[in-house]
Amino acid sequence: MNEVSPEPVRADGSAPPTRGGWLDAHPHIHSVRAAACDLNGQARGKRFPRRFAHKLEKEGTRFPYSVLNLDIWGEDIEDSPLVFETGDADGILHPTERGYLPMPWLDTPTALLPLWMSHPDGRPFDGDPRHALARVLAGYAARGLTPVVATEMEFYLVDDSTRQIRVPVSPRSGKRRPGAETLSMRALDSFDVFFTQLYDACEEMDIPANTAISEAGIGQFEIDLAHQPDALKAADDAWLFKLALRGLARRHGFAASFMAKPYPDYAGNGMHVHFSVLDRDGRNIFDDGTEAGSASLRHAVAGLLKAAPATTLIFAPHANSYDRLVPGAHAPTGLAWAYENRTSAIRIPASPPVARRIEHRISGGDVNPYLLLAAILGAALAGIEDGEEPPAPITGNAYGMDLPRIPSSWADAVDRFATDPWTARLLPTVLIENMVLTKRQEMRDIEELSEADRMELYLDTV
Repeated sequence: MNEVSPEPVRADGSAPPTRGGWLDAHPHIHSVRAAACDLNGQARGKRFPRRFAHKLEKEGTRFPYSVLNLDIWGEDIEDSPLVFETGDADGILHPTERGYLPMPWLDTPTALLPLWMSHPDGRPFDGDPRHALARVLAGYAARGLTPVVATEMEFYLVDDSTRQIRVPVSPRSGKRRPGAETLSMRALDSFDVFFTQLYDACEEMDIPANTAISEAGIGQFEIDLAHQPDALKAADDAWLFKLALRGLARRHGFAASFMAKPYPDYAGNGMHVHFSVLDRDGRNIFDDGTEAGSASLRHAVAGLLKAAPATTLIFAPHANSYDRLVPGAHAPTGLAWAYENRTSAIRIPASPPVARRIEHRISGGDVNPYLLLAAILGAALAGIEDGEEPPAPITGNAYGMDLPRIPSSWADAVDRFATDPWTARLLPTVLIENMVLTKRQEMRDIEELSEADRMELYLDTV
């Protein structure tokens, strides 16, 4: 476990004043990108010359509130109250506690300064997905609890130089491998220089990139980000990992894609989340010394199962997301839990009791990591508070069972997200309303696109 302690944050969301020392210690940095994460997980921000960065640290910068609520193309939401109805007013953005990070995928030595948005009076802006996660974590802290979180990042390396996407040419052999190579050392070794640079970038950015494997699709890989007792940092790491991976892939002449289902005939990309919860004494509350786990574990599972239909839009936010959620395709569609069973939506992996944890397996790789962890951790905490028991764990193949289902279409997921009381329990009203408006606009406009145009849209955007 990575025992990294979170650094302090001011009440208005700004960083401690010591952040300026980073630039002083890195005189080669030429420019700064200051960016926040929007509802679709896109980085929205500005470029600053180095000489103005210290002012940015102290005073922050301003974006319209609507910038965190753009559609997947980067367009305003036409009927959003954040745009003309309120004069497209500005929020103020301050650096997060993460501080400056190098951007080694750019040719110019550049630092990224992650931001989050508040109102001018210092109140968090409820439409900011990072604040949504912080709100959930405040609920844990009020109960003396700390989630310990890890993510599994699945992605494809893709040659998209033509309209027909293909697996990239191996830099070692000059050949394209036509089939899936599950846990293939040859597939990893073929892209050794790329993965070495990726791990180096993660070290520079303090992203705890752990094991890499070749996955079940052509050119598909997974890198695990290690467990850590700071869920905000875990979400930061997942968001930053996506930026770094996509940027480095382009430097190597191909794309890296977290698109949920780039190839119809191969497995989609997931982003599984593993978590446990520590009490004030550092004890895992899911551990009761047995293989079954504690009552708190079962209550958390009950909350996850109950909230899943309402929050499916978080786990599957795009049109392509629902191509992944089909039976028998390594993505759960029925709502059940089980011990050591990868066909279930909620899995309790085998482990020593002290490491007892929950794996949430529904979400695709195309998600917003902040909203994903807010939905999962929020539902688990609600389940613990309610103290209800889940259905009995299943055994066998969940795909062949008659189980409750998550919404099977994008439209159904949007409608459920808009109206289900579970959504309102987990997320701020402003964020829910913004998300619904965004997705309904995207649903309308995506109808005009061909399949090839949809591929072009999602491939290295999400």
